[in-house]
Formats: sequence, C-alpha cells, structure tokens
Amino acid sequence: MRISTFFYTIRQGFRNIFRNKLFSLASIATITACLFLFGVFYAIVLNLQNMVKTAEEGVSVTVFFEEDTDDATIEMIGQRILERVEVSKVVFVSADEAWESFREEYLGEYADGFTENPLEGSANYEVYLSDVSLQSDLVTYLQSIPEVRKINQSQSTADMLTGFNSLLGYISAGIILILFGVSIFLISNTVTIGINVRKEEISIMKYIGATDFFVRCPFVVEGMIIGLVGAAIPL
Repeated sequence: MRISTFFYTIRQGFRNIFRNKLFSLASIATITACLFLFGVFYAIVLNLQNMVKTAEEGVSVTVFFEEDTDDATIEMIGQRILERVEVSKVVFVSADEAWESFREEYLGEYADGFTENPLEGSANYEVYLSDVSLQSDLVTYLQSIPEVRKINQSQSTADMLTGFNSLLGYISAGIILILFGVSIFLISNTVTIGINVRKEEISIMKYIGATDFFVRCPFVVEGMIIGLVGAAIPL
C-alpha cells in the first residue's frame, strides 16, 4: 500500500505540472534566472573578495626600535610579535637593507656622496596582518613594548579595506535573501494555483476517505520538481 501510494504521489505531481504548464514554466524560468544571476553575482563577489584579500596582504605595520636595543632583544620581540593571532608574517629589515632600498628607490647615482649609512639604527620589523581589522589591537600591543621607538601604520587603508569587506558581506546577504524569497514565493504560488484549480477533485477525494497527507503530497512533489528543474538548468 505504501509503495502504491508513493508512485501515485509521484505520478500526480508530474500530472499537476503538465496541467498547469504555463504557471509551472514561468516558475521554472524565474527560478532558473534567479539562480543564474546568483551564480554570476557570487562569482563577482568572490573575485572582489580575492582582490581585497590580496590588497590586505600588502598592508603592514613597521616597527622601529630604540638605538641602544641589542640584536638579541630585537629577535625576541620579533618572536613575540609573530605569535600573535593577528600577525601572518614578520620581516626583519636591517639598517643596511633599509639604506640600500632607500638609495635605489629615491637617490640612484646621487647616493655615491654618502660615505656612511645615514639610516644607522633604523632596523625595523615589517609586520603583515592576517586581518587588517585587527591592526589597532596590534598597534596597541606594540606601543606597550618599551624598546619600540616608533610605529608606522596605514590606518586609513585598513579602515577602507575593512569597510569594503563588510559592505560586500551585507550586499551579498541581501541579494541572496531576495532571490531565495522570490523563488519560494513562485513555487508556493504555483502550488496554490494548482490547488485552487482542482478544488472539486480534492473535495471528491476527501468524501471517499482520502487523508490530508494523501491529498497534499502530490502538490508538495510538484513544488519539489519545479525547484529541482529550475535549479538544474543554470548549473
């Protein structure tokens, strides 16, 4: 009995779809369009998030030390910084490396006039963050270290990237909810129309002893088939 009821439910679900061809096709087409637009939008969001992530990887906090700080202390501080959750990478830049980079970028051939390193004592750490929104927490921690003389940070860049990430999240959630709501409304509307069209048939079934479950199942199957077909096409 259960097997025959199951096949009856499936058969009636398909029959309902063919009876309401216009509404069913409209619902399938709209669901297909919604999911296709969702896929395109999701791909765009993923690319934007990847671009923001790449930009975040370039944001760093530069930490300078007091001139009398020895190398062992600097190395110990670097290890402590690297252990923090908001830090992804720590790069040590010696005074000679800092001068070499500055000379190549800004002075060129004019650097030959310098016999000594004018950036002596400017050894520093370039601290790269795993999450730019945590930059202020990191800076607060670095300011509490006595040996730290100066901290260079890009607060405006961090705020902009954090805000853009939040905006992307809100827009994505909003569009997903709208598309999901439209799809649910169309499926439920199609099933409701099918029920109204066949009120007399349902009444007869109830008179001869059909249960609510027996009457309702074909319409549920109809909605599931419309949803599955509408989802399969854009894939």
